[in-house]
Amino acid sequence: MLENYFRKQFHAILNLFGLFKHYATFKEQQFIKRRNNPKIFVIGFNKTGTTSVESALKEFDIKLGNQREAELLLDNIINDDFKTLFNYCLKAEAFQDIPFSLPSIFKILDQKFEGSKFILTVRDSDQQWFESLCKFHGKLWADGKTPTKADLANAKYIYKGYPLKVINRIFGDCYYEAEHYKEVYNKHNNDVIEYFKSRPNDLLVINAAEKESYKKMCHFIGKTPLRETFEWKNKTSEI
Repeated sequence: MLENYFRKQFHAILNLFGLFKHYATFKEQQFIKRRNNPKIFVIGFNKTGTTSVESALKEFDIKLGNQREAELLLDNIINDDFKTLFNYCLKAEAFQDIPFSLPSIFKILDQKFEGSKFILTVRDSDQQWFESLCKFHGKLWADGKTPTKADLANAKYIYKGYPLKVINRIFGDCYYEAEHYKEVYNKHNNDVIEYFKSRPNDLLVINAAEKESYKKMCHFIGKTPLRETFEWKNKTSEI
């Protein structure tokens, strides 16, 4: 009881001086440091099964980074400020989607966090991925239609216009043009594979829809499988 009282008083003092958030961050970083587990970065594009992989990792008591907090780092990355990203990564063990799936970010993370594991998620084909992306974004921001630039600019996710910033960062000033999007998707995948070609133990390429992919991931991260396949999460209808 006395210990709880003093803990509450200590937290109250930290709050009074606006220091509680910094203290909480420090505690998170120390917890991760003590566990001393390698980082796991899921670097496939959105709509390649990343949420299913994230869910599977959580079942192994791997601490996942707060996704909303990570997405708020987009502006820092656009401005080539990676210090905030590095500090964020000290608070968790596994990460997925934006900003970790942005092209070329995997190289920066690999150089900073030696010994990390990288998982590249892919779909059956680039066309399947593109159709899934269009349907998902259309459902979110354009009443089921393919989003326009105006739709993205007015979309309220994280903050108004955030989706437009993401699309511009990945695909440039081009909106749901099939051949261009598929070219960017394939280039990202090929760049990742080429980068790690001499380090096969550091990269796993999986299609979460394939039966053996879950067990491959478990072997890659040194865990005993809990089931036969991934539980498919965040699945776009009809895909």
